[in-house]
Amino acid sequence: MTTTEETPEQETTSPSGPRPSLWRRLLRSRTARAVTASAVAGALLGAGVVAWRTDTLPLLKADACWDSLDEPTLSALFGDRRIEAEEQELRRDPRVASLSYGQCRVTSFGKRGMAHRQAVVRVHHLDGEDGTDARQWPAEYLSSRMVALGDGLPGMVSPNRAWLAVPQQCTGRPGDGEASLVVDVALGEHDFDTEGPHDREDREALARTVVAATNAVIRDLGCTGAYRAPRDLAPIPERVDMGADAFCGVKGLTVPAASREHLRRARIGGGADGPARTCEIGGTYPNTAVRMTTVVDPGLTEIFGEELLYGGTRFGTEDKDYGAAGPRRAVYRAHCQTGPVVFLAEQLEAMDGGRNFLADVMPGYVAAEARRIGCGRVTIELPRA
Repeated sequence: MTTTEETPEQETTSPSGPRPSLWRRLLRSRTARAVTASAVAGALLGAGVVAWRTDTLPLLKADACWDSLDEPTLSALFGDRRIEAEEQELRRDPRVASLSYGQCRVTSFGKRGMAHRQAVVRVHHLDGEDGTDARQWPAEYLSSRMVALGDGLPGMVSPNRAWLAVPQQCTGRPGDGEASLVVDVALGEHDFDTEGPHDREDREALARTVVAATNAVIRDLGCTGAYRAPRDLAPIPERVDMGADAFCGVKGLTVPAASREHLRRARIGGGADGPARTCEIGGTYPNTAVRMTTVVDPGLTEIFGEELLYGGTRFGTEDKDYGAAGPRRAVYRAHCQTGPVVFLAEQLEAMDGGRNFLADVMPGYVAAEARRIGCGRVTIELPRA
């Protein structure tokens, strides 16, 4: 991990919750947004739990989202518009079985007071026990539009989504069934495929935002050190034509003839060294017909644990290397030298002759990806309907 002053190895490993109280943070904050003193006082006095705080009074000013998003960062996200921010104090009540540490909403307003765009920053443990994050979160935060943040940062970014994991030196090594503590940022609705004129600027602004917000979480957990914003991001992945014998960019992997016309164009995101590589191919614009994902970050693979056990017909021969396949989705976990790796295949649209599509293409995809990431020889066979 790249840091500004101290490395993560110098961070403490036993978080003790938020260090400064919300009120003290407001008094010592620099500049960016105003906070309603009466609303904050009422929240502190009521029920003993700090809820949301919003901006109205110009006497006390604080950077949005736990003193993390300064004026230049907000301007990069929203331009020269009126901005309102609401946030929850970062805390986790040990009496409540919750994976959430809190969230922050920042909304910009255009002409006539109409909401223009909104960014939602969440701090939460990915659900590795019940598997509730195994579907929607990867679809948005591991999509083919994402690229690795790079520079040693365990996260990814696209023009409308970003995520970054809090270092394990701060949270402690996760146990079985536990996934990473992440900070993720959603800028508007998730757009799977369309391209906008400001994609490059939005992506750079989101990268700065997620790094700044994560650094605030690191401080609030009582740890030292900080991430440094990435200097250069890989190009935004684009859809390109794929040859009939290069399914998802894997040379020699043939697209079944019945599905060939439907699967001509693909986009591959994540990069060779990112936390995940995702290929989204074909489909009726702007949708995707097939999504193939390779997840190599150990902190992310745990979110698929429930599906590996109960997501369909089990296949595989070893205790640690096994998978499950349903009609439109298959997942397989293999243990490599770097730890567990998950291969995910999803058929999102019906295709002519595609009844056994995943069974036809996933074995070759897994074998090729396993070689690419250094897992050696991995051979699988999916059950057929």
